[in-house]
Amino acid sequence: MPNKKKIINDPVFGFISIPNDFLYDLLQHPYVQRLHRIRQLGLSFFVYPGAMHSRFLHSLGAMHLMQEAIACLRQKGIEISHSEGNAACAAILLHDIGHGPFSHVLEHTLVSGISHEEISLMMMEHINREMAGALAEAICIFKNEYPRHFLHQMISSQLDVDRLDYLCRDSFFCGVNEGTVASARILKMLQVENDKLVVEAKGIYSIEKFLVARRLMYWQVYLHKTSVAAEQLLIKILSRAKCLCAAGHKLFATPALRYFLYQNITAGEFAKDEEALAYYAQLDDNDILSSVKVWAASDDKVLSVLCRAFVNRQLFKAKVLDEPLQDDDLLRLKQQYMGYFDIAEDEAACFFAEHSVSTDTYSAKDDSIDILFKSGETKDIALASDMLNVQVLTKRVQKHYLFYYKI
Repeated sequence: MPNKKKIINDPVFGFISIPNDFLYDLLQHPYVQRLHRIRQLGLSFFVYPGAMHSRFLHSLGAMHLMQEAIACLRQKGIEISHSEGNAACAAILLHDIGHGPFSHVLEHTLVSGISHEEISLMMMEHINREMAGALAEAICIFKNEYPRHFLHQMISSQLDVDRLDYLCRDSFFCGVNEGTVASARILKMLQVENDKLVVEAKGIYSIEKFLVARRLMYWQVYLHKTSVAAEQLLIKILSRAKCLCAAGHKLFATPALRYFLYQNITAGEFAKDEEALAYYAQLDDNDILSSVKVWAASDDKVLSVLCRAFVNRQLFKAKVLDEPLQDDDLLRLKQQYMGYFDIAEDEAACFFAEHSVSTDTYSAKDDSIDILFKSGETKDIALASDMLNVQVLTKRVQKHYLFYYKI
């Protein structure tokens, strides 16, 4: 019998243990192994060359932090059964399996009306059928239908192990020190009060640092204008390829990518057709990259120019806009490309995109991060902090860009 109690050397957290056969078998599932071939930060490597780590590594790290969090809570007298602990670890391990290549690019091009979270749930339910219901409790926790709400909070909330891992991991691989958070200390400060995850008062400064780090990482890494420009370029490439396929053109593509290029796949297709999920589970970054390399020599002028730009890192330029472009501005922009490339008006629209990005540090609509004081009183971090205030925390910052191909 193979030894399934593995130890994996993680560059961020050190040695991570796979404690039992159940979690090991999940790690070995093809849906999870596929995450090796999907970059955690999508196209951020165009800005930060070290950002080549995979979603598999992130999922593994999040599972490790879940194990640590459960151990800390058990030490404080919170009863978490072996079954609940396994289910929580399984849920966080599988929380990202529905991600497509390069993060959210597919959600804007090849599939419509369905998010990666919904696809993750479909994949979890598929694995659950294969494993004779062994994932039922994990799915219940993932969907926030389990009676103990705090277990779901550790998977998805404003202070979950998902965020604790990706902030530490992404800052490490990008070399952005501002994103580093004291994840070990935060986990030690966790407590459960009235079935809600809270943080002991002595951990308040670590939470402040966590919120500031999250804000800095969003604008410095996740929403960096060059990363977003690369994403907009890839969206235009895939949209053009899909348009050509709809018109009867034959394009090179892997079988999985071909399935989505030549069909309009909606949420309904995923729900009623196992074939759609099977092909989606075969898609990874390599399908897109190999196709873009071949399309760079396409007979279609628009597709070839865009693909050569992507391959050679001649990305869209970014211009900050105070307000959306007017119709006259859009027409002038199209006419520039029409004249330069000798193309039609609809083809000229492939060479630019208006796009807004926004984020807030802390959302009042979601589960709050509550601080537990020695008196037993709990306060929202926005009220408990003497450094941060609710106006600063909840302010939504938005930037509007024009991304365009430079001629």
